[in-house]
Amino acid sequence: MSKVKKTANPGKTSRNLPKEGGAELRSTLGESSFASALPDEKDRITMDTSKLLEKVVDRNNLNQAYKRVKRNGGSHGADGMVVDELLPYLKQHGGQLRQDLLEGNYRPQPVRRVEIPKPDGGGVRLLGVPTVVDRLIQQAIAQVLTPVFEKEFSDFSYGFRPGKSAHDAIKQAQVYLNEGYTTVVDIDLEKFFDRVNHDKLMYLLAKRILDKRILRLTRRYLESGVMIGGLVSSSKEGTPQGGPLSPLLSNIVLHEMDMELEKRGHRFCRYADDCAPRGCTRDESMASRDRCTGIGSKPP
Repeated sequence: MSKVKKTANPGKTSRNLPKEGGAELRSTLGESSFASALPDEKDRITMDTSKLLEKVVDRNNLNQAYKRVKRNGGSHGADGMVVDELLPYLKQHGGQLRQDLLEGNYRPQPVRRVEIPKPDGGGVRLLGVPTVVDRLIQQAIAQVLTPVFEKEFSDFSYGFRPGKSAHDAIKQAQVYLNEGYTTVVDIDLEKFFDRVNHDKLMYLLAKRILDKRILRLTRRYLESGVMIGGLVSSSKEGTPQGGPLSPLLSNIVLHEMDMELEKRGHRFCRYADDCAPRGCTRDESMASRDRCTGIGSKPP
């Protein structure tokens, strides 16, 4: 198997793009995971995305989000509130929180920076742990947005998606091996989550989401800042790992790479920011790697 250098980040671009209109990572820190798809949308083209915020703050959706946050557990955010304190907080402030969201007055708090060692010993992974209230809201948003985008995603994308897992990616890789595609190029998009371009991500969201309130709220989460040692730094790029919304947003950005690989007829498996194109020869596999470089920076 051939392993190559990390390729350019599809989410990283300096182009001026139009702005929006207007884990399976489980530990004591929390969990970044896919949201379960809600309704079975038979026709995604006709799905009404103009009033999604009402679906986000719907009582049933919020209850489902609360149960997910409660089940995941995890560490406190920048405000120090732990998961067990969330329900009493919502009983007292839930009505005002819902009103603030609907009226566009809600401001997410900065995420708390946490560093954990990478399993392979190659440095550390930077996490951004949201407050438990923000985890609830992000989970509620993810539950509503997932059905909008899920049916567009590639069948060969396996990370943070309902009904898919790393085991499924391995099984697909075995299928390729049995078909004679024995040369593999291992592509890891360098610091992908830290370098996602906000304008590019919001452009991709705005292509499918008509509710400008959801777009504004999502951008606020992207720009909410990072607390490090008690000091808050601004967030100019990236979608920090550690929140329930980050996995979906990353798949939306990387979907562009998946479509490019499929259009060119390449066989691949992608799990989050790890992608492994396959070919019958080394030249074919390396060509797949080269075509991944810069995807995401092209004009829309």
